[in-house]
Amino acid sequence: MANTASNTIRFGTRGSALARVQTSTVASALQQRFPELEVETEIISTRGDQDITSPLPEIGGKGLFTEELEAALRTGRIDLAVHSLKDLPVDDAPGLTIGACLPREDARDAVISRHDCGLEALAAGAVIGTSSLRRGAQIRAQFPLSITSLRGNVDTRVAKGLDPDGPYDAIILAQAGLNRMGLDVQSRPIDMKIMLPAPGQGAVAVQCRADDEAVLEYLRPLNCTDTAAAVAAERQFLDALGAGCRLPVAAFAEIATGEMTINGLVASVDGTKVVRVTHSGDAADAAQVGQHLAQLALETGAAEILAAID
Repeated sequence: MANTASNTIRFGTRGSALARVQTSTVASALQQRFPELEVETEIISTRGDQDITSPLPEIGGKGLFTEELEAALRTGRIDLAVHSLKDLPVDDAPGLTIGACLPREDARDAVISRHDCGLEALAAGAVIGTSSLRRGAQIRAQFPLSITSLRGNVDTRVAKGLDPDGPYDAIILAQAGLNRMGLDVQSRPIDMKIMLPAPGQGAVAVQCRADDEAVLEYLRPLNCTDTAAAVAAERQFLDALGAGCRLPVAAFAEIATGEMTINGLVASVDGTKVVRVTHSGDAADAAQVGQHLAQLALETGAAEILAAID
């Protein structure tokens, strides 16, 4: 339980610059609405931070960037953990819940290139840095480019991508991270018809203990209902496929006048098989919309892609 007697709330955050910016954003939003709150922040290293060289698919799995923060929540060491939502496993961790989703940033992926160009202008065989199966598969499906693993925090990856003597002709990362950090670099957002983002990309989630009513009450005004509904559908799509971290899966939902339209993608890692699906439904039934999209994907080829890796 938050130390409400002294009006102090304890945040846990990863040590990266982006994680700290996101945590600071949430803390500032809380203090603007509740000026009496005192905020403390503790930096917590996660398994994903500790191994910064291995390709993500080799060490990936549920909770790579979240398990240590969740453990600190359960023990009461912290009251809130701020996450990039795409890093959170789709199932709520036991005893924990997402108390708020902030308004979504630009959900697109972006190219940063030392050649100052987009993917379509790169020469055949150009080296692209990314550890994302999703990004790699969509690139392989459309461009004659080479994929090489790239790990590290946003600022580290940007520096590597712009290094004129480095091994990468370009790198791919989330536009949202660049925007939140205010990095003054020339990025080229990728149209979603070319590269669909990860479920939850661009959204920030604030996690807390499910029974901490005081903290949940504080978080309620911060929650963006449209963002929460959209990412719920995207995460339900991922969950219903049962692909976990094994396959490239992408999804993005938008809401207009109460109707949700969601696009989804399932691909083989080598990009030779790609299934794209679209569905629209009532935004109030976000989980059902995501479930239906998954069923469409399974019926139109995703089941075969999944079976090939089982």
